[in-house]
Amino acid sequence: MECPRVLFRLLLLCLVPAVGRVVAAADVPPAHRPGCKSRCGGVDIPYPFGIGDQCAIHSGFNISCTLVNGTERPFIGEFEVTNISLPDAKARMKMGISWQCYDYQARKMEDIWGGNFSYTPFRFSYTDNKILVMGCNTLAYMKSEPYVIGCYTTCFDDDDIQKNGSCSPGAGCCKADVPKDLGYFEAYFNKNYTTSGCSYIVVMEEKKFSYNTIYRSSSKFWDTYKGYVPVVMDWIITWETCDVAMKNHSSYACVSNNSDCVDSTNGKGYRCKCSYGYEGNPYVKDGCTDIDECDNSTDPCATINGGVCQNTKGNFTCLCQPGKQEVNGFCMATPPSPPPPVLWVMPVVGASVGLLVFVIAITCGYLIQERRKLQQIKQRYFQQHGGMMLFEEIKSQQGIAFKIFSEAELQEATDRFNEKQVLGHGGHGTVYKGLLKGDVEVAVKRCRSTDEQHKKEFGKEMLILSQINHKNIVKLLGCCLEVEVPMLVYEFIPNGTLFQLIHDNHGRQVSLATRLQIAHQSAEALAYLHSWASPPILHGDVKSSNILINCDYSVKVSDFGASILAPTDESQFVTLVQGTCGYLDPEYMQTCQLTDKSDVYSFGVVLLELLTRRKPFNLEAAEHEKSLALRFISVTKANKLEEILDDQIMNDENMEVLEEVADLAKQCLEMSGENRPSMREVSERLDRLRKVMQHPWAQQNPEEMESLLGESSMASSEVIINTGNLSIEKKAARRLESGR
Repeated sequence: MECPRVLFRLLLLCLVPAVGRVVAAADVPPAHRPGCKSRCGGVDIPYPFGIGDQCAIHSGFNISCTLVNGTERPFIGEFEVTNISLPDAKARMKMGISWQCYDYQARKMEDIWGGNFSYTPFRFSYTDNKILVMGCNTLAYMKSEPYVIGCYTTCFDDDDIQKNGSCSPGAGCCKADVPKDLGYFEAYFNKNYTTSGCSYIVVMEEKKFSYNTIYRSSSKFWDTYKGYVPVVMDWIITWETCDVAMKNHSSYACVSNNSDCVDSTNGKGYRCKCSYGYEGNPYVKDGCTDIDECDNSTDPCATINGGVCQNTKGNFTCLCQPGKQEVNGFCMATPPSPPPPVLWVMPVVGASVGLLVFVIAITCGYLIQERRKLQQIKQRYFQQHGGMMLFEEIKSQQGIAFKIFSEAELQEATDRFNEKQVLGHGGHGTVYKGLLKGDVEVAVKRCRSTDEQHKKEFGKEMLILSQINHKNIVKLLGCCLEVEVPMLVYEFIPNGTLFQLIHDNHGRQVSLATRLQIAHQSAEALAYLHSWASPPILHGDVKSSNILINCDYSVKVSDFGASILAPTDESQFVTLVQGTCGYLDPEYMQTCQLTDKSDVYSFGVVLLELLTRRKPFNLEAAEHEKSLALRFISVTKANKLEEILDDQIMNDENMEVLEEVADLAKQCLEMSGENRPSMREVSERLDRLRKVMQHPWAQQNPEEMESLLGESSMASSEVIINTGNLSIEKKAARRLESGR
């Protein structure tokens, strides 16, 4: 599928070094210096922001106050700022609309607008913004490493669906969540879909958006927002954590007394806020002042009849006037000395005790009822995910080492899913390290979502996955079904991933033989899932970070629990394409149907990583070198394979094997899935190459060569010949012929 690409760009210059430091001048706030303005137009510009380099804490917070149509307006780069909030560290800006309209004479017209905040203090707020796509028959994506996020809209003639204010795919509108730590994105329209009307894709503040069905067929959306939509940006002072920033007193930004440092929840970095009971600006000396709760139109002591509010530092207290005392929340006159006991005292005491017992009984009943409700919710989720069927299957099939965990067990094992226990993030969820009773280490995967049509079959699928027993596949030990989205429990592999081995450890030598072993064992595991599992299983997210490495470089393929069983008909399509940049099968993106050949394409990219030691997608590279797969196809067409190979393994002795592996990778990366080999064929071919590497002397002995290759000369002669050069297997076949 050829996806026309719409690139969002914003040139925010000179911000990269500024975010890494803070100018130590907060004792004399720049906003208070002569010549520093505190407002631009109708917008307050609080410190650490400033109008001009000398007035901001660093250049990342520099505001340009520009005259537009006779009115002053604040800008950061090319974006107009409409509001700056210190307490929650948010800035509201205006961002352009990306649109595509169909014109019957010019066929299609489009315009783009966008931004890149990668090296600035700003990140798109994942709590306030949404990715919105509008139009009829529109497929659009937002791409930002390592995400590909988008959705597909259609227009149905259904009055119940087509309602103003309701954004749903059938009404010509869909939306997707903004991921955390998003500072850069590129937008794509698939022009093969839109054939009439207008299509839009924007990132904007969700509360400011109200959908109207007229947006999908005209320029009304552009006209309504006058070409710019509101967007909320989270900002931080620097990329340091609070622990690191507080150690550097000369640059620490939280200089006010009664101020606190807060680590950002949207990527790296920290910000400041006034302590509880204080308000103001924590970035200037003595900027946080006490909130006088008593000087308020709403008296906080009004509930205490006759109480007097007394302000304290960071809080307040309510005092009763002289001659009164607080009784059950009210200031009452101090009662006189009690009279001698009379006959009615005992009935009153008995009634009071009875009332107390009644209140305790009601409270206990309420708590028991709430506990039952929680159990009912857990039981409903358990049944929705096929838990009863899974439980009966485990009971009936003796010897199945598969356990159904409770939510409490997994919370205890992961320290209530503590961020410090996170092993990694993927396209389908987050993986935590856990410790079960008996000191058994496990990996717990907390999935993000599950398909509604697979909920009832989830337990059955888990039982099938648990019976997978292959030395190169991570063992699925159990699952938890009493939550809204099921959790999976795997065996724990402690020695890192293939991605870390080849990309994060450049000084480490990894021989060609070791790389062939890793490739062969990975292919063997995927071939097992495709060809020998019953029913067949599609992995769906093959990448080097999902291939775990043991101490002896043996392989364990992981994350197959987020995969799906092979579809039995053509009804199993997805409306939201998910995956990892650089590994996505172009045919999958076009048809929205995951197949076994999608795994083959992704494995081809893994082969390229082993050959080149380069990442599959590099945003910082030149345009023609960003995609490793496209770069590889280019150099092979030019017969310049040596330009892209890793120097550690490239020598005259290895070139024949390297050319064979490159040829295999090229076949895996065919645009059409029908032209790609199966994982079983890939595994067998890698096994033959590995055997030739292990026994190079066998090339001189035809009979031993035939034994190593495990096939007849006729079978070997069927191997494809590329660019006029005979493969190693072809040459081996000729030696076998001559040896006879």
